[in-house]
Amino acid sequence: MRLLFFVLAFHLSVAGLLAQHGHAHPHPHASGRSIDFPDTKNYLTLVCDFHQHTVFSDGSVWPDIRIQEAQRDSVDAVAMTEHLEYQPHQDDIPHPDRNRSHVLATEYAEATGIIVIQGAEITRDLPPGHANALFINDANALLHEDSLSGFTAAREQGAFIFWNHPNWIAQRPDGVAELTPFHDYLIANDLLHGIEVVNEFTISKEALQIALDHDLTIMGTSDIHGLIDYQFGVAEGGHRPVTLVLARERTAEAIREALFAGRTVAWFENTLVGKTENVSAVVEGSLQVTRATYRGKSSVAAVTIRNDSDADFTVENLSGYSLQSDLGVLHLPPHAETTLEVMTLERLPEFELRLRVLNAVTGPEERLEVTLPVAPE
Repeated sequence: MRLLFFVLAFHLSVAGLLAQHGHAHPHPHASGRSIDFPDTKNYLTLVCDFHQHTVFSDGSVWPDIRIQEAQRDSVDAVAMTEHLEYQPHQDDIPHPDRNRSHVLATEYAEATGIIVIQGAEITRDLPPGHANALFINDANALLHEDSLSGFTAAREQGAFIFWNHPNWIAQRPDGVAELTPFHDYLIANDLLHGIEVVNEFTISKEALQIALDHDLTIMGTSDIHGLIDYQFGVAEGGHRPVTLVLARERTAEAIREALFAGRTVAWFENTLVGKTENVSAVVEGSLQVTRATYRGKSSVAAVTIRNDSDADFTVENLSGYSLQSDLGVLHLPPHAETTLEVMTLERLPEFELRLRVLNAVTGPEERLEVTLPVAPE
């Protein structure tokens, strides 16, 4: 639906197919394609897609397909966010009740363990553009003539509201996400809580900066209208964009609390995007030094790092120690162990490897730095 924009300028294109494995969370899934990130030190890492469409607005599939796709990808939570004001299939599928898609998806998901969050898309010209309201209880109550009333009706239901595709070229021909006075009002009056930094095939550094400047929750979504497999090339190793939610437990209420608290990371084309503390938690939960020994009587240490995530991490050595195994940028492949030959010049009882993770984005020009403690045997 939306064209690739700003990806080349913002996203570091680090090629490599994902080595997919089973998801850690307890619901059935198809092997070989599940989106898999380990839990962090303090939170569960829940895989979520909060922007999806079916035939009940302008999508191409029935809600059961969305649940089947989520099950295959080991997605923990989804939302059917049908356009409130745009119903192009209504001649063939008349549905005056804007809650119907959610009701059906909830029924289909009952035996799968997938959490279905009730949501809807407030569909307006810019400003304010499109926005999703999650954790509502009646989508029909959000249908209003003026844009502001839709937002206030969502807030009255306790909704978490986020701005969709703020860089969408159909509304922003230059592709640049930019706040308007309307958005300033929404933020100031607790009517806007998050922003899509990632939507379908696009990523926006301006949206990321808006999120950081205004403490908005960072979102990544598929905005799927067709089929996940076709749209994102799953058979060729691709994956849908998702929001990794750092939640206290695997429940809808815990997800809601985490969204309002801003504990999210967007996962997009082998890149993690989020606030420093959240990206750091995910990366540090993924990487661990499993073994370290000096080679014979030398001062060259063989250090093995395990990566338990789906990310093929591209890292730069900042530790001050040269590597015999690599020069400059190196890779830590997904769900695998990598051994580095670290030249410490003397045999040390302990030292640190400081790495810049080039596909872990914490600001438009910022990449996460992590420190891994090493204690040779």
